[in-house]
Amino acid sequence: MKLIWTKTDEAPALASYALLPILRAYFQGTGVEIETADISLAGRIIANFPERLRNDQKIPDELTRLGELAKTPEANIIKLPNISASIPQLREAIAELRAEGYNIPDYIEEPSTEEDRALQARFAVVLGSAVNPVLREGNSDRRASKSVKAFARKHPHKGMKNWPPSGSPSSSMTRVAHMSDKDFYGSEKSTTVGAATKVRIEFVDSAGAVQVLKQNIPLLPGEVIDCAVMNVAALRRFYAGQIAAAKADHALLSLHLKCTMMKISDPIMFGHCVAVYFADALEKHAATIHEIGANINNGLADVLEKLDRLPAQKKAEIEADIAACYAKGPGLAMVDSRVGKTNLHVNNDVIIDASMPVVIRDGGKMWNKEDALVDTVAMIPDRCYATIYQVVIEDCQEHGQFDPATMGSVSNVGLMAQKAEEYGSHDKTFAASANGTIRIVDDSGTTLLEQSVERGDIFRACQTKDEAIRDWVKLAVTRARATGAPAVFWLDPDRAHDAQIIQKVKAYLPEQDPSGLEIKIMKPVDAMKFSLERIRRGQDTISVTGNVLRDYLTDLFPIFELGTSARMLSIVPLLKGGALFETGAGGSAPKHVQQFVKEGHLRWDSLGEYCALAPALDLMATKTGNARAALLSKTLDEAIGQYLEDARYPSRKVNEIDNRGSTYYLALAWARALAAQEEDRELKQRFAPVAAALAANEGKITQELSRAQGQPVDIGGYYFPDDARCSQAMRPSATLNAIIDRM
Repeated sequence: MKLIWTKTDEAPALASYALLPILRAYFQGTGVEIETADISLAGRIIANFPERLRNDQKIPDELTRLGELAKTPEANIIKLPNISASIPQLREAIAELRAEGYNIPDYIEEPSTEEDRALQARFAVVLGSAVNPVLREGNSDRRASKSVKAFARKHPHKGMKNWPPSGSPSSSMTRVAHMSDKDFYGSEKSTTVGAATKVRIEFVDSAGAVQVLKQNIPLLPGEVIDCAVMNVAALRRFYAGQIAAAKADHALLSLHLKCTMMKISDPIMFGHCVAVYFADALEKHAATIHEIGANINNGLADVLEKLDRLPAQKKAEIEADIAACYAKGPGLAMVDSRVGKTNLHVNNDVIIDASMPVVIRDGGKMWNKEDALVDTVAMIPDRCYATIYQVVIEDCQEHGQFDPATMGSVSNVGLMAQKAEEYGSHDKTFAASANGTIRIVDDSGTTLLEQSVERGDIFRACQTKDEAIRDWVKLAVTRARATGAPAVFWLDPDRAHDAQIIQKVKAYLPEQDPSGLEIKIMKPVDAMKFSLERIRRGQDTISVTGNVLRDYLTDLFPIFELGTSARMLSIVPLLKGGALFETGAGGSAPKHVQQFVKEGHLRWDSLGEYCALAPALDLMATKTGNARAALLSKTLDEAIGQYLEDARYPSRKVNEIDNRGSTYYLALAWARALAAQEEDRELKQRFAPVAAALAANEGKITQELSRAQGQPVDIGGYYFPDDARCSQAMRPSATLNAIIDRM
């Protein structure tokens, strides 16, 4: 069994250049093998077009290889956060690769030929959540380790801003706005198939003509299949109503979607918001905007960038009309007020699972164009999950901000195996080309589910396999038994999909003998209230949720409790006996890279990587009988505790400790733990001089690391950085390198 370390993107990838040489040195002579696998966005693109590249440019399709490995008992994969690429990110990555001499084709957003459509299909395996469903052949167990939680209570993070007292003149007007009908929640239909079958998705127009949208979708016995429709006329009315309401309330307007993971549906919903807010300008100049090839689904920035293709006078006219829309409408939440970048500029800048916890952390506020925090109307159009955020806001409006020093924990058991639920819907999501019906038909010709659609409506279908559900129930009971905390299934009987899942949960719970355990099934709104009441009392709760809520809650609660979701322990026990260890969320990774390139300071905290490595080593010990792997795991856990106790995590400030310094101190604590142990005399003797050298040279090493900060760093590219430059930038201490390299 080998330990696989994934090469991904942005800050986690940079941090690996500092950490991996230390791991390889420490693992020498222990029987622990570690290898890397490139699943970065650039790597996925390169691997997808081997026929267009020179032999020296080609790389293996590591994502496919790891996907197959994940279905075996030998899987032991540490998966760092990767870019879930939006179309703008894909285009930027392609441009960077082409500039480096890679003959990658351009992405064609509006294909007109079969060749164009085939090319678009090849890129589809790179976009959005391309990585996660392939590797996640198991359900999710996410929680804060005991040492991390204890540290967070002892040293609470300082990021929580106060909520104004309820009833005061400054009391919060922040609220979540969602649709009341004709959304995915309201239209969802679901059924469970009895026997294995194949289905197809068809569009039937008003004249009865049939177009097959997708063929040969296999369904296994007991599999749940859903379909739902977002009515875009109702969506646009919703946006228009909330724009008017925010203007009347003098509140900021913000939109919270997940265009990276829901890579087909959410960009369309995003584009409709852009279209409604800037309607006066975009409708007036519709022909010109179409002519220059702007795609509003990518955001206002795509329109503004392509105005450069016009004569100066015409460009100025459109820009003036866009400015008039700002003056007419409510203020927009800002991504970067310094450059006038709003919430509606780029569809992947504001991602709901990262953005909504920050709204709550910041006292119910977002940044306006004057760089001030103000109340916001947070638009989350679909009701499937919008309501849980409103519950948190109301709780804070009534009780004030959460206290990291006293609050309990909400861990998560998430149903995500085998592309479960909405995150597996991309290849079954379509915009209706006309009025008619979209239906799911089995191989006998029987219609299982169907939806009436109007032109432009968003249809999506998804699957959830019975094996995944049964394993999810088992994992929930296992965690409840291990912790004694109540386990709450967040399921809404009024939602079609959840009604099917509830039946299965009730059938499979008795198989796990939950006697003596507190197991509940609650609507998400009620489950959130129950969980908030408990965490305010310092009590722990296990949230047992579907795939999307897993994603949302494992950012929401850790940001309150720990200051970041990157410090969460994320274990995926794979269905076939291996394991995937995920190292936290990468929502802040882009900002960290920007700061590093500008100032030479990487504030990415690799605690998630450290915490994932310990159970990965433990798994190797269990599977192979390697006692040294077990000892490495045990001593690493001790080192992590010391790292936290000594507060060696990165600072936000330049010329203070950054990721490189944190990794040095982790290495020092680990070497000391290995030198102090008495279980393996050979390792003790090997690491004693290492620990002594690292400690004796502390001042010199930290000085060399600090000296590398404060000036710009050229890493050779954002999506496709240069290995040699990254290694040089992330290993600037000659003294530290000499100690590690001669081990």
